[in-house]
Amino acid sequence: MEFKDYYDILGIKPDADKKAIKTAYRRLARKYHPDVSKEHDAEKQFKEVSEAYEALSDEGKRAEYDQLRQYGRKGESFQPPPGWNPAGGGDFNGTDFSDFFSSIFGGGGGQAHQSRSARGSTSSEDMFSRRGQDVEIDMPIFLEDTLKDEAKTIAYQLPHFDESGRQNELKKTLKVKIPKGVNHGEKIRLKGQGAPGFGKGPAGDLYIHIKLIPHPLFDVSGHDLTLTLPIAPWEAALGAKVAVPTLTTQINLSIAAGSQAGQKLRVKGKGLATKTGHGDLFVILKIVMPKTIDESSKSLWQELASKSNFNPRTDLKK
Repeated sequence: MEFKDYYDILGIKPDADKKAIKTAYRRLARKYHPDVSKEHDAEKQFKEVSEAYEALSDEGKRAEYDQLRQYGRKGESFQPPPGWNPAGGGDFNGTDFSDFFSSIFGGGGGQAHQSRSARGSTSSEDMFSRRGQDVEIDMPIFLEDTLKDEAKTIAYQLPHFDESGRQNELKKTLKVKIPKGVNHGEKIRLKGQGAPGFGKGPAGDLYIHIKLIPHPLFDVSGHDLTLTLPIAPWEAALGAKVAVPTLTTQINLSIAAGSQAGQKLRVKGKGLATKTGHGDLFVILKIVMPKTIDESSKSLWQELASKSNFNPRTDLKK
């Protein structure tokens, strides 16, 4: 089993904070998503990036990984130290995580997994006719995909028992239409699309876990979106019409004169789709100063400072 350096996979330093981890994942997830990437190994890269984010975005898992990282080197064979007992383990059904991940945190790897309802031993009486196993998989989708009325092709592995009782894997592809209003963490059930039954038993069901890929511009809260909008000081002071991106187009947003940093503006109906309509887009204003100021601009700022009676620290005197 090969050691995986999750920091190297995300292209970040070991002391990176949560924001840096999330930013790196957002960038790489969109770069390698199989639906849009032209990289020859996009699917493999996407899985590695998702696995690295799962390990480092959770404080408990990251602490465990950091403990073990001192024992491994990228590309070298690795085994957890004797007596290693993962405290952050769990059931990772439907997630295509590697054996390395499973050895650290527990759970099982592999793309498709048997659901809890189908686990357990089977008596000899019903071995000749048995319902197929339920299967659970993840479906990573872009925010834009939730607004489209089209089907997506998915591929997954099915556990299958032949007549002699030996288990093997069957590959299956399926076109799935994303339901209107679906959101992160929701589960879609497709009856009869799981593993085939044994004998005359019916096929199991397929459960699809929706995973929204983080967007580089928008944060998600339910069906609402939040965008941080940089504006110039004079736009905040004098008011302006500013071009603002949405998931589908670009709109012109009116910034009122005297707007403040951190002020939140609501754009109705420009969020994610719901079952009956759309959520809203909330725009948070961020006043940004120029990084460099020429002499002409500096003179104007000095003139403003000398003529203005404004004191932003009045409240500190109370």
